[in-house]
Amino acid sequence: MVTLALRQVSGSNFAYQHHTLERCLDDMAALGLTTMELWGVAPHLHIPEAASSDVRKVKRLLRERGLVTACLTPEQVAYPVNIASGEQWLRDTSVQLFLRAAEISSELESPLLFLTSGRGYEEEAIDVAWERAVASLRAITVRASELGVTCVLEPLQRVESNLVTDVSTLSRMLDDVGSPGLGVVVDTVAVAAANESVEDYVDVFGNKVRHVHLIDGAPTGHLAWGDGFLDLDEILAHLARLGYSGAMTFELFGDGSYALEPRAAVAKCLEAVRASVERLSCD
Repeated sequence: MVTLALRQVSGSNFAYQHHTLERCLDDMAALGLTTMELWGVAPHLHIPEAASSDVRKVKRLLRERGLVTACLTPEQVAYPVNIASGEQWLRDTSVQLFLRAAEISSELESPLLFLTSGRGYEEEAIDVAWERAVASLRAITVRASELGVTCVLEPLQRVESNLVTDVSTLSRMLDDVGSPGLGVVVDTVAVAAANESVEDYVDVFGNKVRHVHLIDGAPTGHLAWGDGFLDLDEILAHLARLGYSGAMTFELFGDGSYALEPRAAVAKCLEAVRASVERLSCD
């Protein structure tokens, strides 16, 4: 059986928002990781305020520790960022943020830019907000492609969006955007929240799966492996069946203690994945 490799695990600054970026990168390198998913959050890399000199500094900090960027993930849920907003000014500023993020991705030599669909007003017709999201995603993916960057789209939980929240709506959005430069993100918690499985994503999207957020959940929290109830062996087995060779990131948010001692949470996840890969290799 083909199995995944521990080297596919990518470090990240998720859960490090109360620490310096240097502390985060030191920890990731010490844990033996060589790639990073960069969360574009203040103060580490706030996309709207990031000048080229700031991006060069981040790239230098990565290079000094033997790290490269696997994916740039601008903040797009908690902040006032919404590419499907019914307010023209908010939608315009949100799209501009991602156009700048595409430039920063290119400067960082990141192959991927992480996107979500935004959301419409709960009281308006879904199709109205849907068309706004389609137009925004087309504009972003076109610019990213010009810069040699592939975009990846993640479904959100229903409390986060009323647009792309499951396999069906993700498939429809990919078709409507119609861009070969738009791939799929598998987020194991969002998958569970939609009562779906990673197997569904493998069967429907195949090699369009370009990025994975690999976290435990209960089912909605973003937890370290062993703190929730998801089946890691089953998830990795489905990804292995796909022949998935991309990055897998621990997007840790669900427990306040992670923000105080983030390295311990990442190390716990790494050990869980190491043990799972070994078990699958023996099957």
